[in-house]
Amino acid sequence: MTTTPFERSRSRGLPMAPASERLARLVRGRAEDPAWARPSLLGLLAATALLYLWGLGASGWANDFYSAAAQAASQSWKAFFFGSSDAANSITVDKPPAALWVMGLSARLFEVNAWSLLVPQALMGVATVGLLYATVRRWFGPAAGLVAGAVMALTPVAVLMFRFNNPDALLVLLLVAGAYACVRVLEGGATGWLVLAGACVGFGFLAKQLQTLLVVPAFALVHLYAGPGSLVRRLGQLLAAGAAMVAAAGWWVAIVTLTPASMRPYIGGSQTNSVLELTFGYNGFGRLTGNETGSVGGAPGGGWGPTGWTRMFGAEAGGQVAWLLPAALLLLAAGLWITRRAPRTNRARAGFLLWGGWLVVTVAVFSFMQGIFHAYYTVALAPAIGALVGMGATGLWEVRRHPVLRWWLAGTVAVTAVWSYLLLRRTPDWHPGLTPLVLVGGLVVAGLIGGLPWQERLRAGWAGPGGRRAAMAVAIAGLLVALVGPAAYALDTAATPHGGAIPSAGPDVPGARGGPGGGPRGFRGGIPPGFGQGFGPGQGFGQGFGPGGGGRRGGLGGLLDGATPDAELVALLQQDADRYSWVAAAVGSNSAAGVQLATGDPVMAIGGFNGSDPSPTLAQFQQYVAEGRIHYFLGGGRMGGGSMGGSDTARQISAWVQASFTATSVGGTTVYDLTS
Repeated sequence: MTTTPFERSRSRGLPMAPASERLARLVRGRAEDPAWARPSLLGLLAATALLYLWGLGASGWANDFYSAAAQAASQSWKAFFFGSSDAANSITVDKPPAALWVMGLSARLFEVNAWSLLVPQALMGVATVGLLYATVRRWFGPAAGLVAGAVMALTPVAVLMFRFNNPDALLVLLLVAGAYACVRVLEGGATGWLVLAGACVGFGFLAKQLQTLLVVPAFALVHLYAGPGSLVRRLGQLLAAGAAMVAAAGWWVAIVTLTPASMRPYIGGSQTNSVLELTFGYNGFGRLTGNETGSVGGAPGGGWGPTGWTRMFGAEAGGQVAWLLPAALLLLAAGLWITRRAPRTNRARAGFLLWGGWLVVTVAVFSFMQGIFHAYYTVALAPAIGALVGMGATGLWEVRRHPVLRWWLAGTVAVTAVWSYLLLRRTPDWHPGLTPLVLVGGLVVAGLIGGLPWQERLRAGWAGPGGRRAAMAVAIAGLLVALVGPAAYALDTAATPHGGAIPSAGPDVPGARGGPGGGPRGFRGGIPPGFGQGFGPGQGFGQGFGPGGGGRRGGLGGLLDGATPDAELVALLQQDADRYSWVAAAVGSNSAAGVQLATGDPVMAIGGFNGSDPSPTLAQFQQYVAEGRIHYFLGGGRMGGGSMGGSDTARQISAWVQASFTATSVGGTTVYDLTS
């Protein structure tokens, strides 16, 4: 009797094959796989690489904040280790440095340029798709793995973030690696795999801190419930995995905490120069409650957009990730229902619990967090959505003779078509022909799946080649109508350069923060209070250092994009640059980052990313000036002080400079020579 993905269990633990046989298997695939499986996988990976690498250099530095830090990492091993914004190590970025380590090493090998910083992100994306395929395929077969990988690859926010240099690319790769390790330990109970899962999650902390913990409930509870062996053994394995997770994250935290403050850069994003405060405050519980001292904009109670279960489907996040979210939830319900009476260790149910737990917990946190929320965070949902769609759709297809399950699959296709239609209607002037095509095509395919009397036709001869081809045509049509919407957004994303700190996938959506009528991207209702305050006449918000975005999409209408300094200013700063620790100082990391990338020399970011960190203090800055370590102060900083409190050191320094030194204009920028 033919087994389905809901019942299938593959034997493992066979002796390792010789090297020549393993090489041949790499080309032809596993013996138990159909002939089309390996070529299809290679085609998927090649198409993903093309999508993620195509025209990548057009985004330039992408997020200048991280590009400048990667430049610093390529010049100073101390900056590399701590994640400093500049090679003179004044302050770190507001995240741990794991993602910067990847870019820093690439920059050391291939010099600092757009490709050396962005190509690693794209390659991590290809690796994530391949690893997701391998994870799903083990229990549900190659077709499920291919669908999962394709859904993941074409999710618009995934295309965005794997072509960008935020830490999310590394985080998602590590979390999928952790899921793969969890699947392996559920097969044979080997503790080493669970320890590896814990280490992957722990190292993810060094990319994006507490966000990595969102998958832990699913990983831990699934192993505790469905893992092989006794309950005592499973508890012991979880303790070992927890220890590995703490060790993988804690070694760097311990070193930073134990290093005297005078011997390391200031911890950006904190108010007390503490990595623990950064972890549990600004990047931790503050994201949930909205109480993020030193943040700009937002407020407790939903200042970063409406919260609630509809958040993932709204104008801000819907087109980024939610195309197949309803389908994933429907297929999750189907998978759990079908396997409800299966034995405790049933792999199919464990798979749905693993990926379903990942999806539900992450959606819940993102939906109700009241602190800083950006739509690109939702890239963490893409692997779970892809896995659930791949597992559920192929599983229901194989049992389509059952009328209830056949109609459940048909209903899922119809819901997906209607939802895609609604998402496309949010941009009515953007490729308007897609909208009716998706709706009509999806409903027709749903009708074919649900309305055809499969059993009778199979008895009448449809089991032959013609019948199989017809069934396959319907299956492929269903997959195409489900993916045409996100694929169109994905292609638009790949064809559009992106920059700034808050990029967005796909076309601008009316009503979204940053879309037409939605205010600057990332903030509801306009510019947050506190931006650019305290700089004196002629140096307020928005002047910067010349053109900023270069036509790139993202970043509060260019606000959070690094400024591009005039050539005259660059030439001035590069004169005698080797005589100074910092060729210049500017308020806010993005103001400093563009200048640093243009000159190649350290630029001090006063106040860190938001300009609201107490680094340096006024006394420290005055001491640096007295020692001749800073050459110029640049006016026109784009931030300084947040609406959520934080230090006003940046205002103090700006006021002291204005009172103590003479302002001149160079290339349209206000410059103070601190050595005169």
